[in-house]
Formats: sequence, structure tokens, C-alpha cells
Amino acid sequence: MRASLAPILALIIIFSSLLFSATSAATVLSLHRALPPTHHRVQLDRLRARDRARHGRLLQNVVGGVVDFSVAGSSDPYLVGLYFTKVKLGSPPKEYNVQIDTGSDILWITCSACSDCPQTSGLGIQLNLYDSGSSATAGLISCSDPICSSAVQTSVTECSESNQCSYTFQYGDGSGTSGYYVSDALYFDMILGQSFMANSSAAIVFGCSTYQSGDLTKTDKAVDGIFGFGQGALSVISQLSYRGITPKVFSHCLKGDGNGGGILVLGEILEPSIVYSPLVPSQPHYNLYLQSIAVNGQLLPIDPIAFTTSNSRGTIVDSGTTLTYLVEEAYDPFVSTITSVVSQSVTPLISKGNQCYLVSNSLAEVFPPVSLNFAAGASMVLRPEEYLLHNGFVDGAAMWCIGFQKVQGGVTILGDLVLKDKIVVYDLARQRLGWANYDCSLSVNVSVTSSKDEFINAGQLSESNSSGDMLFKLLTTGVVVLLLHISVLVDIRLL
Repeated sequence: MRASLAPILALIIIFSSLLFSATSAATVLSLHRALPPTHHRVQLDRLRARDRARHGRLLQNVVGGVVDFSVAGSSDPYLVGLYFTKVKLGSPPKEYNVQIDTGSDILWITCSACSDCPQTSGLGIQLNLYDSGSSATAGLISCSDPICSSAVQTSVTECSESNQCSYTFQYGDGSGTSGYYVSDALYFDMILGQSFMANSSAAIVFGCSTYQSGDLTKTDKAVDGIFGFGQGALSVISQLSYRGITPKVFSHCLKGDGNGGGILVLGEILEPSIVYSPLVPSQPHYNLYLQSIAVNGQLLPIDPIAFTTSNSRGTIVDSGTTLTYLVEEAYDPFVSTITSVVSQSVTPLISKGNQCYLVSNSLAEVFPPVSLNFAAGASMVLRPEEYLLHNGFVDGAAMWCIGFQKVQGGVTILGDLVLKDKIVVYDLARQRLGWANYDCSLSVNVSVTSSKDEFINAGQLSESNSSGDMLFKLLTTGVVVLLLHISVLVDIRLL
């Protein structure tokens, strides 16, 4: 009986393979709603201080499908201004809220052994502590493990007396975190096609934080940890893509208005208007070749040397930074040009050291578009809301202030102020970064890859008209028919 059924079983396997490959071309993801609004506003100087602390955290030195993460948080800098997602770790699994951070590599979670870490959060979320002793799938990383040596590139790695691979991230303002590396199961939803989603898991290495200091200890914006999306070997995207579990690309679309939220996927969001610019090679962060800045189509008089990439200069894309920072050589002509263009329609003033404007009309009627021009002809066009911050009212007029901050030399950092309301694609396989203006409350199309480094542009699919979805239904019917035939054959052989 086994011999006679073997060909039919082989046909089932073939049809099953076609079934999954047909549904792995693209899928549609929709917005995840964000955290409830809060009425507590934060002063601009505190935001700058937070970003300075955060910039210290810019650490120097066969594919299954796409993974969909929820997104909460908001880009509104006066409401703290950060985006975070949930990760599910351990056995039994437990959820943790972690900040989305493209400026660092490591995923770390606050551990139960941390005595001085925040216990409550002003974000209205419950904080959870990770306990490796309570997880059946947890394992410690020893000092002799090759993984421990790969961590040296992104942290100070130490070896404890118990042979544990420990780490220390020390930040410029004195804040930081330390702990040890563990391996445990990460649970996630694997999207295999328009009509199929599977619960999946994979063992990953992450940090178990036992000590935090500085800005990380404040409760107003406390989360359970930081989710580093950098290119280092220990980032989750690197660990999963290296084993062929996910594509070597991730994308986000961070909603700027209302309650925020957005979309975050380990996969490539497809949108015809996306433009790409190459990443600067051999850099620890997502560095781009910023070449010029234009206001209302006119290039600003900025020496190109201001944007040169070196060990201490360059342009970084960083979702963990709230505002946006320009080097002094670019900031000064930018502010003076904006002020000159709008001075006839608004009232310029200085508020707490910031260039501000009293505006009675809509921003789009008064303020010009700004273009950040990158290599390969890719431009990021900014609306006024993406370089200005609303800072209350004065005598009935809205006060808007320049949201870009001045940096004395060093690095230009593009934070959430300009990244919001855009699809942003981090294509590690092709070493490029893409973006397009987009309403992040809408659904997006996501490509599924055919291998670690090759991508299929499956075109746009919609929920109402999908050839892939139709093929899924046809193949499903075919497999069911085959199973019925097998059942009949088995019954006949048994008689």
C-alpha cells in the first residue's frame, strides 16, 4: 500500500510547495493603532537633552516570509516623541514593549535582577521584567561562544566569573546599560501570503539588562528595552536573515498625526514612488550621502565638505532620534533662508533661543517645501510640518518653531521629525535606503523574497483583486480533491 500511494503523496508535496510559493509574492498590511493621547507636554530643551543622550547610544564601533510588528507611540516631540513595538520572548512567551531604534544593533530587555530600573511608565503601558530562569528555552551565552566575540564590535564585552558573556553600553552623558547576553525564543507572526499567516518562533541572542543609568531610568518615557535595527551581526534582522528566516530588508511607516502608530515589517514595502539612495559602505549606522539642501527649489550656499562622511562626520538616518540635527554649516543658511522667504507673511521671533514664527494662515500657504538631496538623484521633499514644530499660541496666532537643531560640527541626524509619514525601506541586501511620502494609516504592499539576497517585485496587490489570492484558492481546492482521492484509494485497498 505504501508503494502505491507514494506517487500521490509526492503530488501533494508538489502542490503544497506551489501553494506556499504562490502566496509568498506580496501581502497587504494595515495600520496598527497607537498609544492613547496624553496632555503632558515636554519642553524643547528637554527634547534636545533627550536626543543628546540618545546620540550617545549611536554605538560606534531559504526565506520563510515577512514578519509584522505592531507599532505604538507618536512623533509629537511635545508628547515625549518615540515609537515602540512589542516583542514576545521566552517559554511560556511574555510580551515586552521596546523602542524602535535604527541607530543601534542590540535588542535588550530589562531583567528581573535590575533593582534601579523603572517600574512604571508615563506612556500608559505596563512594564515587564525578563527572567531567564522562568523560561524553558532560555540559555546563557558563555565567554567562549563565537557570538560573544561578535558583540565586541558594538559594546564593551566582559567575561564574568561564572563564564557569562556580559556587556556594557556607556553613553556620552553618563547614562547607559549593562547586563549579559542570553538566547531565547522569539515568537512572531510570519506572513506567507495574502491569505496565510503562521505563528513562528526562532532562537535569538539579546541583552538582559541588569543596570541602567541616566535618561533610561526616567519613568515618563520608560519602556522595557530597546530594539536595535542596525546592521551588526547581533541585530535581530541580521540573526534572522542570516538563517534564511526573514528577508534581509525591513521597512517602517510611522504615522505622524493623531495618535501616531504605524507599520513595521521585516520585509520590503512596495510603493511605485519610492526613491533609493546608496548607503555609505563600511559604516556602523545607516549613513547616506547628503549632497545639498534646497528651499523652494533654490540650493542653499553650503560647502559640500559639511556633509562629507568620516569617522566624525556624515548623515545618519535614526528612528530613535525625536528631532533632526543639522551641522552648523547647513543650519545657519537654512534658517536664514526660511526666515527671508516667509518674513512678509509671518512675524519672526526668538523663543527660548529658537527661531520661531507667529502664523495666522495655514503653513502650506506660507512656508516653502524643503528638499534634502542625496546620491543617485534621490530627494526627500519635506512639508512645513516636517521641519517646523507647533509650540502653542501667542495672541491668538499659532507659534511654529524651526524643528531642526544646530550641531557644532559632527553628524547630521535625520530623526522622526522628517521620517514620519513616509515609507522607509532599509535594504541591507542591496545596501540602499529608500523612502516615499505616504499616508501611514493606509495599507501597504509587502514583497516576500526568494532568497537571502534576491528580491521579487511582485507588483501591487489589493484585497479585492489578487491573482495570488485566486491561485491560493485554486490550489487549495486542488489539494482537497487529491486528499479525497487518497481517502478513496486507501478505503479500496483496505477492503
